[in-house]
Amino acid sequence: MSDDTPPKGLPAGAHEAFRRHLDAVTAYTQAAADAAGMHPTDWAALSVLNLAGRLTSGELAERTGLTTGATTRLIDRLERAGHVRRVPDPADRRRVLVEPLPALDVGGIVDPARQRLAEVFRRYRPEELAVLFDYFGHAADALLAATHDMRAHATGRTRP
Repeated sequence: MSDDTPPKGLPAGAHEAFRRHLDAVTAYTQAAADAAGMHPTDWAALSVLNLAGRLTSGELAERTGLTTGATTRLIDRLERAGHVRRVPDPADRRRVLVEPLPALDVGGIVDPARQRLAEVFRRYRPEELAVLFDYFGHAADALLAATHDMRAHATGRTRP
């Protein structure tokens, strides 16, 4: 098991600031989903698909931290709502890929956040932004791994 002691040198209130950040991301996801008329899980999955382009249902389950059964139901909902479609995998006709459709105006929903975050990013020098975006990438991977660990613990299964 890894050491979960925070690194030395963190400023006072770092833990609280990080928790506030995560809580704000959760609130933002809920508000964006509400604006789109979707459930937050569906909104998050559609975001994953928009970034990836196409995924199998198993890949979508892995990237969202959902079970395969929940992912199948999610894809069914997104397909009925006209947000995704299932297409044959050109490399393996036995597999089906899920791809997003451009029906939803995601830009109109996320533009307020983009504008406000652009104001925040202007406070930083390019080398500081590089550190921030390096953190975002590594933190996303760490949080997704923690999501899988929590789900595995809750179901009594170990992580592969």
